[in-house]
Amino acid sequence: MQNILGIDIGGSHITLAQVNPEKREILSSTYVREHVDSFGGRETIFSSWISAVEKAAYDLSRKDLLIGVAMPGPFDYDSGISLMQQGKFIDIYQVNVKKELAERLSISTGQIHFVNDAAAFMEGEVFGGCVQNFKKIFGVTLGTGLGTTFYNGEIATDEDLWDSPFKESICEDYLATRWFVNRYAELTGEKISGTKDLLEKEQEIQTQIFDEYADSFAEFVVQYVKGYEPEVLVIGGNIAKAYPYFEKRFIHNLIKNNINLPIRISAIFEDAAILGAASYALKKS
Repeated sequence: MQNILGIDIGGSHITLAQVNPEKREILSSTYVREHVDSFGGRETIFSSWISAVEKAAYDLSRKDLLIGVAMPGPFDYDSGISLMQQGKFIDIYQVNVKKELAERLSISTGQIHFVNDAAAFMEGEVFGGCVQNFKKIFGVTLGTGLGTTFYNGEIATDEDLWDSPFKESICEDYLATRWFVNRYAELTGEKISGTKDLLEKEQEIQTQIFDEYADSFAEFVVQYVKGYEPEVLVIGGNIAKAYPYFEKRFIHNLIKNNINLPIRISAIFEDAAILGAASYALKKS
């Protein structure tokens, strides 16, 4: 069996595990999640990453180790060079991350493959998740940001629709967690951190906000997703966990616009990116 490690690098953490490519699942005993100071210096960031990799791959031979890394953008995924110029990971801007990791792990750069984090989510759902039997799939991750990805039957691509024009601003402003935070503050003058907090509030305000969100999400599908002619829409991210609260109105809006699209909610959530990164590395190798 191929020795393979799937890695999901987020803005504040690294999550990784060994993956069994035959069973298409994570080896839970090797699961590691650690905090990373992404605003820290280059050495701080790399030391955190390497420490986590060493823990997850403690029993694997480096000679035939394959590593797939789900990475946020902007990033040169083929060359492994970070293009993030502001905010998180600013100290590794234009650093060849692939080369750094290879040298520190004593492996070749050919053993490491990078993939966009949204595309990794989709690859994971196709590889071992909720859409294994579909060929044309559109995926959205609804959380701190908006991720959009399309699977054409062979490979997943990042569609990068987060900043596309939508209503009076851009898509992400209406579909990410901050919309719930801002809308609740507008209506009540109070603060929440996201959908989890909203579910603890009074029913009337819950219903109003989820209804408005369902309307926006359906409008986004009509405007941007319909043209891809997908067989199914897969939804991940933290907001997907609240899907039952806006499902009925969302589906109603789609049907009203002559869209009969099966919906699948991620069954593996954060693990999808780990599985997807591993799957992508297998394809590339």
